[in-house]
Amino acid sequence: MTQTTTRVLEPSDLGAALAVLESEPVANAFVTSRVQIAGLDPWRLGGEMWGWYANGRLRSLCYSGANLVPICAGPEAVRAFADRARRAGRRCSSIVGPAEPTAQLWRLLEPGWGPAREVRANQPLMVTENPAADVTPDPLVRRVRKDEMDILMPACVAMFTEEVGISPLAGDGGLLYQARVAELIAAGRSFARIEDGKVVFKAEIGATTAQACQIQGVWVAPEFRGRGLSEAGMAAVLRYALADIAPVVSLYVNDYNTPARRSYRRIGFREVGAFMSVLF
Repeated sequence: MTQTTTRVLEPSDLGAALAVLESEPVANAFVTSRVQIAGLDPWRLGGEMWGWYANGRLRSLCYSGANLVPICAGPEAVRAFADRARRAGRRCSSIVGPAEPTAQLWRLLEPGWGPAREVRANQPLMVTENPAADVTPDPLVRRVRKDEMDILMPACVAMFTEEVGISPLAGDGGLLYQARVAELIAAGRSFARIEDGKVVFKAEIGATTAQACQIQGVWVAPEFRGRGLSEAGMAAVLRYALADIAPVVSLYVNDYNTPARRSYRRIGFREVGAFMSVLF
């Protein structure tokens, strides 16, 4: 019989945890990037990393912080993570991850944690290694400078509110969100087209590893939509990402956002899987 156990990982488990994470470098880029920077200490990581063992070998993970994220988790591991999450009580603002294990995790947690504010059951995961040759990158899209934080911030707030349905300024007044925006600017991973002191297009490269990176926060000012600025802007960000950061670029998008999916395909992305998000 298979002997299984679940426990909170410790810093000494870092090598084994990274081996699991790096087995699926694109899907796990978000958590991998955090672990590579912070290790497994809960204070630095911003949450616990749960490990599921089968016959003494670490097979699956679940990040439990602001998000609850199942990683390389089969049905038995998901059940174990759900049991632990129920005992701990809900502390996260979302459950997000590959669609199949996330859906199972939510089915098990919904009776105690529901209802969710919103469930996005199918968010296509898209990747590219080569940008489309027939889309010209916008030459006006560039890295945001540190002294442009005040210009970028309103666009970031608008994007987040439009995408998530709540303002990132709620709760702590936006201190954590502002810190994250500033961190991306300082790292050279925030990009925008700025005209007359206003953001026209923006996007960030959020998670980064040596194997893959993930574009997030894509936004075009409402009055500039429908002009093809998103495609040209994304082509520019993609060029920076492939040249400076990683050989594979990914993103995930809501399945109902047909125009965005079409645009991403035109600039070279293809769908390789699906994520799911449960928002509280």
